[in-house]
Amino acid sequence: MRRVLLPVLALVGLFGTWEVLARSGALADLMNLNDTAGTVLVPAPSHVAESLWEDRGLLSEHGWVTLQEILAGFALAVVIGVAFAIAMHLSETIRRAFYPLAVASQTIPIPAIAPVLVIWLGFGIGPKLAVITLICFFPITVNTLDGLRGVDPAATRMMRTLDAGRVTMLRRLELPMALPHFFSGAKIAIALAAIGAVFGEFVSADEGLGHIIRQAQAQLLTARVFAAVAVLSTFAVGLFALLSMLERRLAWWGPGARGR
Repeated sequence: MRRVLLPVLALVGLFGTWEVLARSGALADLMNLNDTAGTVLVPAPSHVAESLWEDRGLLSEHGWVTLQEILAGFALAVVIGVAFAIAMHLSETIRRAFYPLAVASQTIPIPAIAPVLVIWLGFGIGPKLAVITLICFFPITVNTLDGLRGVDPAATRMMRTLDAGRVTMLRRLELPMALPHFFSGAKIAIALAAIGAVFGEFVSADEGLGHIIRQAQAQLLTARVFAAVAVLSTFAVGLFALLSMLERRLAWWGPGARGR
């Protein structure tokens, strides 16, 4: 109850303060906006709730597109990231050659590279999947690699005394023991995936929540912007919770599963 009640109370306090400041015009005054502009540009949570209801058809239609992109890009990042982590774990040469490149990939500014991806991959789903994969790849790869390399040496010696081959040791010992680390990286990645999807939709999309946000910004419909962001946050929180449930079932011995 405490784990549920405290966040709820924090949200109620935050939204209550926001509602009072927005309705009273204090936020508009703080931003040096006149009353008319403040009403439009600084919506109260109640205005956002109205937009969520009135635009529910629009948000659900475009939200479904964004959710599919998030899931597809995340799945692609999991496949590539885990495979890359295994390759670096099995080969010291590969690790020394490509680990710095994996780190360098996170220094690429997504808003700068996204238009280039559109030129390379066209205006379809390709650039969006590439952006999501690029963002999610690193935490999955690094955490999985740390889990593979952090297996108890005593367990490794025991497997060798049982004449276990390299593939058997990887399958029976190292991959299962790396699951808690993998889920730690995956939970970070799934939250970033939502951001990556919107970045991709900002550049090349005629549908999705990023497209809705871009249009609403141009029309000064800030309540709709916040409503789309709320839907996007709901996706991220829900997928994070789903991964946490899977972690408790599949990697119940890990510190992340025991901590909840």
